Amino acid sequence: MLLCIDTGNTNTVFAIWDGDRFLAQWRISTDHRRTADEYFVWLSTLIAVQKFDLQIDACIISATAPRVVFNLRVLCSRYFDTRPLVVGKPDCLLPVAPRVDPGTTVGPDRLVNTVGAFDRHGPDLIVVDFGTATTFDVVDSDGAYIGGVISPGVNLSLEALHMGAASLPHVDVTMPAQVIGTNTVACIQSGVFWGYVGLVEGIVGKIRAERHRPMRVIATGGLAPLFDQGFDLFDAIEDDLTVHGLRLIHDYNKEMGDG
Repeated sequence: MLLCIDTGNTNTVFAIWDGDRFLAQWRISTDHRRTADEYFVWLSTLIAVQKFDLQIDACIISATAPRVVFNLRVLCSRYFDTRPLVVGKPDCLLPVAPRVDPGTTVGPDRLVNTVGAFDRHGPDLIVVDFGTATTFDVVDSDGAYIGGVISPGVNLSLEALHMGAASLPHVDVTMPAQVIGTNTVACIQSGVFWGYVGLVEGIVGKIRAERHRPMRVIATGGLAPLFDQGFDLFDAIEDDLTVHGLRLIHDYNKEMGDG
């Protein structure tokens, strides 16, 4: 059994792979103060509720929030008697190394998404991840991450608007009935929704023009389906892309170690 842990700035996903499929995925808010013991109580309770008889013998971690890694390492070593792979560390190998400026640190989630997307969709991709930030990752013909774009995430933009303008309410993002809002909430929703549709269309178009080749667009992240409502923004949506990439990276490291 493999435990895949994907820690983002907002949420952390735990997924269990049994060798053939993911048995379950659970989500918890990311908090660097959460101890290994707290993680284990939460995780073991969920496992018991679903009546799984699990013997986890391997772990892999991707963490965009570095301060949580220590306690996740302790969780894996103390309760599962395993030394986890941590994406981005020297001992965690990638099928194809990223090609970026020397000294650049690439977010582990972007590396993992690149591996997962290339496995499922082949070369020449743009992976759009709707997370705390909205990121665009460019996957080359051999599966290498070669750079991308980082922009503020949808919810982060809404929060900043609310915090920066005291008279504006905090609203939920949704597709508005029309572009022209006739009240404050509708105006904000229209600005955010159509603004991000335009963002995706514009950045994807610029990347394609710069690359001089057709490139498919793969979306992931919780808000991806919201922006896939008949606009042909994406060629595919993958809700489990990151944990799929983690599983592939674990398998690759295992093969290299056995070899």
